Amino acid sequence: MNILKIDGYRAVIQFDPEIEMFRGEFVGLNGSADFYANDINNLKKEASISLKVFLEMCKEDGVAPQKIYSGKFNVRVPSNLHAEIAEVAMAEGKSLNQWVSDTMDQAVHR
Repeated sequence: MNILKIDGYRAVIQFDPEIEMFRGEFVGLNGSADFYANDINNLKKEASISLKVFLEMCKEDGVAPQKIYSGKFNVRVPSNLHAEIAEVAMAEGKSLNQWVSDTMDQAVHR
C-alpha cells in the first residue's frame, strides 16, 4: 500500500507525473495537510514539517486534529453478493456485521 506513517499519523503517497514528484496527504485529519518531494527521505522530512504546522494550527484554533469516526457506514452491494455474504457469515457462525468487519480488518492489516 502507498501509506507512510509519520509520528503516528498516516499519509497516502502517490507519484504525480505532471510535476515529477511524490505527493503525500495525511488522512483522517480535520483539515488538509499535504507535502511534496522528489525522493523518500525528503518526503519524510516534508511530511514532518507539514504535520507539525497542521498540529500547531489546530492547537491555536482549539480544534482536534483527528476526525472522529462513528464506526457506521452503509455499503451497497448487488443482491446476489449480499446473499452469498450472508450465507458465508452464517456458515462461520458470525453475524453479517461481524463477518464484514472481520473481513475488512484482515484486508487492511495484511
